[in-house]
Amino acid sequence: TGLGFKPDFVSIRRRNAGNTPPLYDSSRGNTKLLVTTATQAEYDQSATPGLSAFGTDGFTVEQPNTGDYGTNRSTALMVAWCQRANGGTTSTNSAGSLSVTQQVDPSGSFSISTYSGDGGTDTIGHGLSRAPTMVIVKQRNGANNWAVYAKGAGATKYAYLDSTAAFGTAAMWNNTTPSSSLVYLGDNNEVNAGSRTYVAYCFADTEGFIKSGSYVGNGDGSDGTFVYTGFKPAFLMIKKITSNNWRIQDNARDPFNPVYHSLLPNSAAAEDAYTDGTDYNDFLSNGFKLARGGDTANWNASGSTFVYLALAENPFKYATAR
Repeated sequence: TGLGFKPDFVSIRRRNAGNTPPLYDSSRGNTKLLVTTATQAEYDQSATPGLSAFGTDGFTVEQPNTGDYGTNRSTALMVAWCQRANGGTTSTNSAGSLSVTQQVDPSGSFSISTYSGDGGTDTIGHGLSRAPTMVIVKQRNGANNWAVYAKGAGATKYAYLDSTAAFGTAAMWNNTTPSSSLVYLGDNNEVNAGSRTYVAYCFADTEGFIKSGSYVGNGDGSDGTFVYTGFKPAFLMIKKITSNNWRIQDNARDPFNPVYHSLLPNSAAAEDAYTDGTDYNDFLSNGFKLARGGDTANWNASGSTFVYLALAENPFKYATAR
């Protein structure tokens, strides 16, 4: 408890040991599990649910010591990243050539959409109040990669959330930037194959709440690149556009600077606390500053482009300094 809202998206990770990380949302239901570290299809946990309820101020976990997706193992240190949408109440969005079942958060900044592909070049309505700057799509009824559109890389590029691979060039997004109402889908197994079902998570830049973009590293291990978001990040996910891991840091595991505990969406490995003194970053009142611990390769390589998704703790226009 203590979230301050009813979550509709809950991603859970074990910190102190390797563990396949379960991801739930209230559109698919609390017994339906996906994992970002693998291409596997959606898994039905009806018999032994890892997340038994989305509560009004949190969530309830089960599976004390069993299963690959344990959410409540004895002595396990855990972290959960939670997002609000519409309390599990969905509606049909028929703005695109494919209809979606959808819920959108009250600010119009985040949506969860489920749909069936048809194997063509199509569009889906994202339901947001502005064009999304990051879109993450996963096939539910079969094994396929997690496809990512990032504004910072452009509509002709795509990456896989479950992979270290560089951003590739293919018509995953039909080479078209999302509009104020639509996301464009290519004829790809990952986003729009016939007889396949999908879920799409869309994020739109929102003042004081969400920012997704790109930056270029300066290679300085003591005075790294500063990235302006306009708010204090609570969650930060970064990927170099060339081959490299995705990395997540947050203000729950590191409530004070420096921020140095990191988990990888594409790996089930335990948390890296960078006890060697590298990869220490700072969350500031209006953005984040990189790599003051000296390891520039993963966050701040000179001349390298990185894409990021930053979320504030609450959708307030102004954030306080740390």
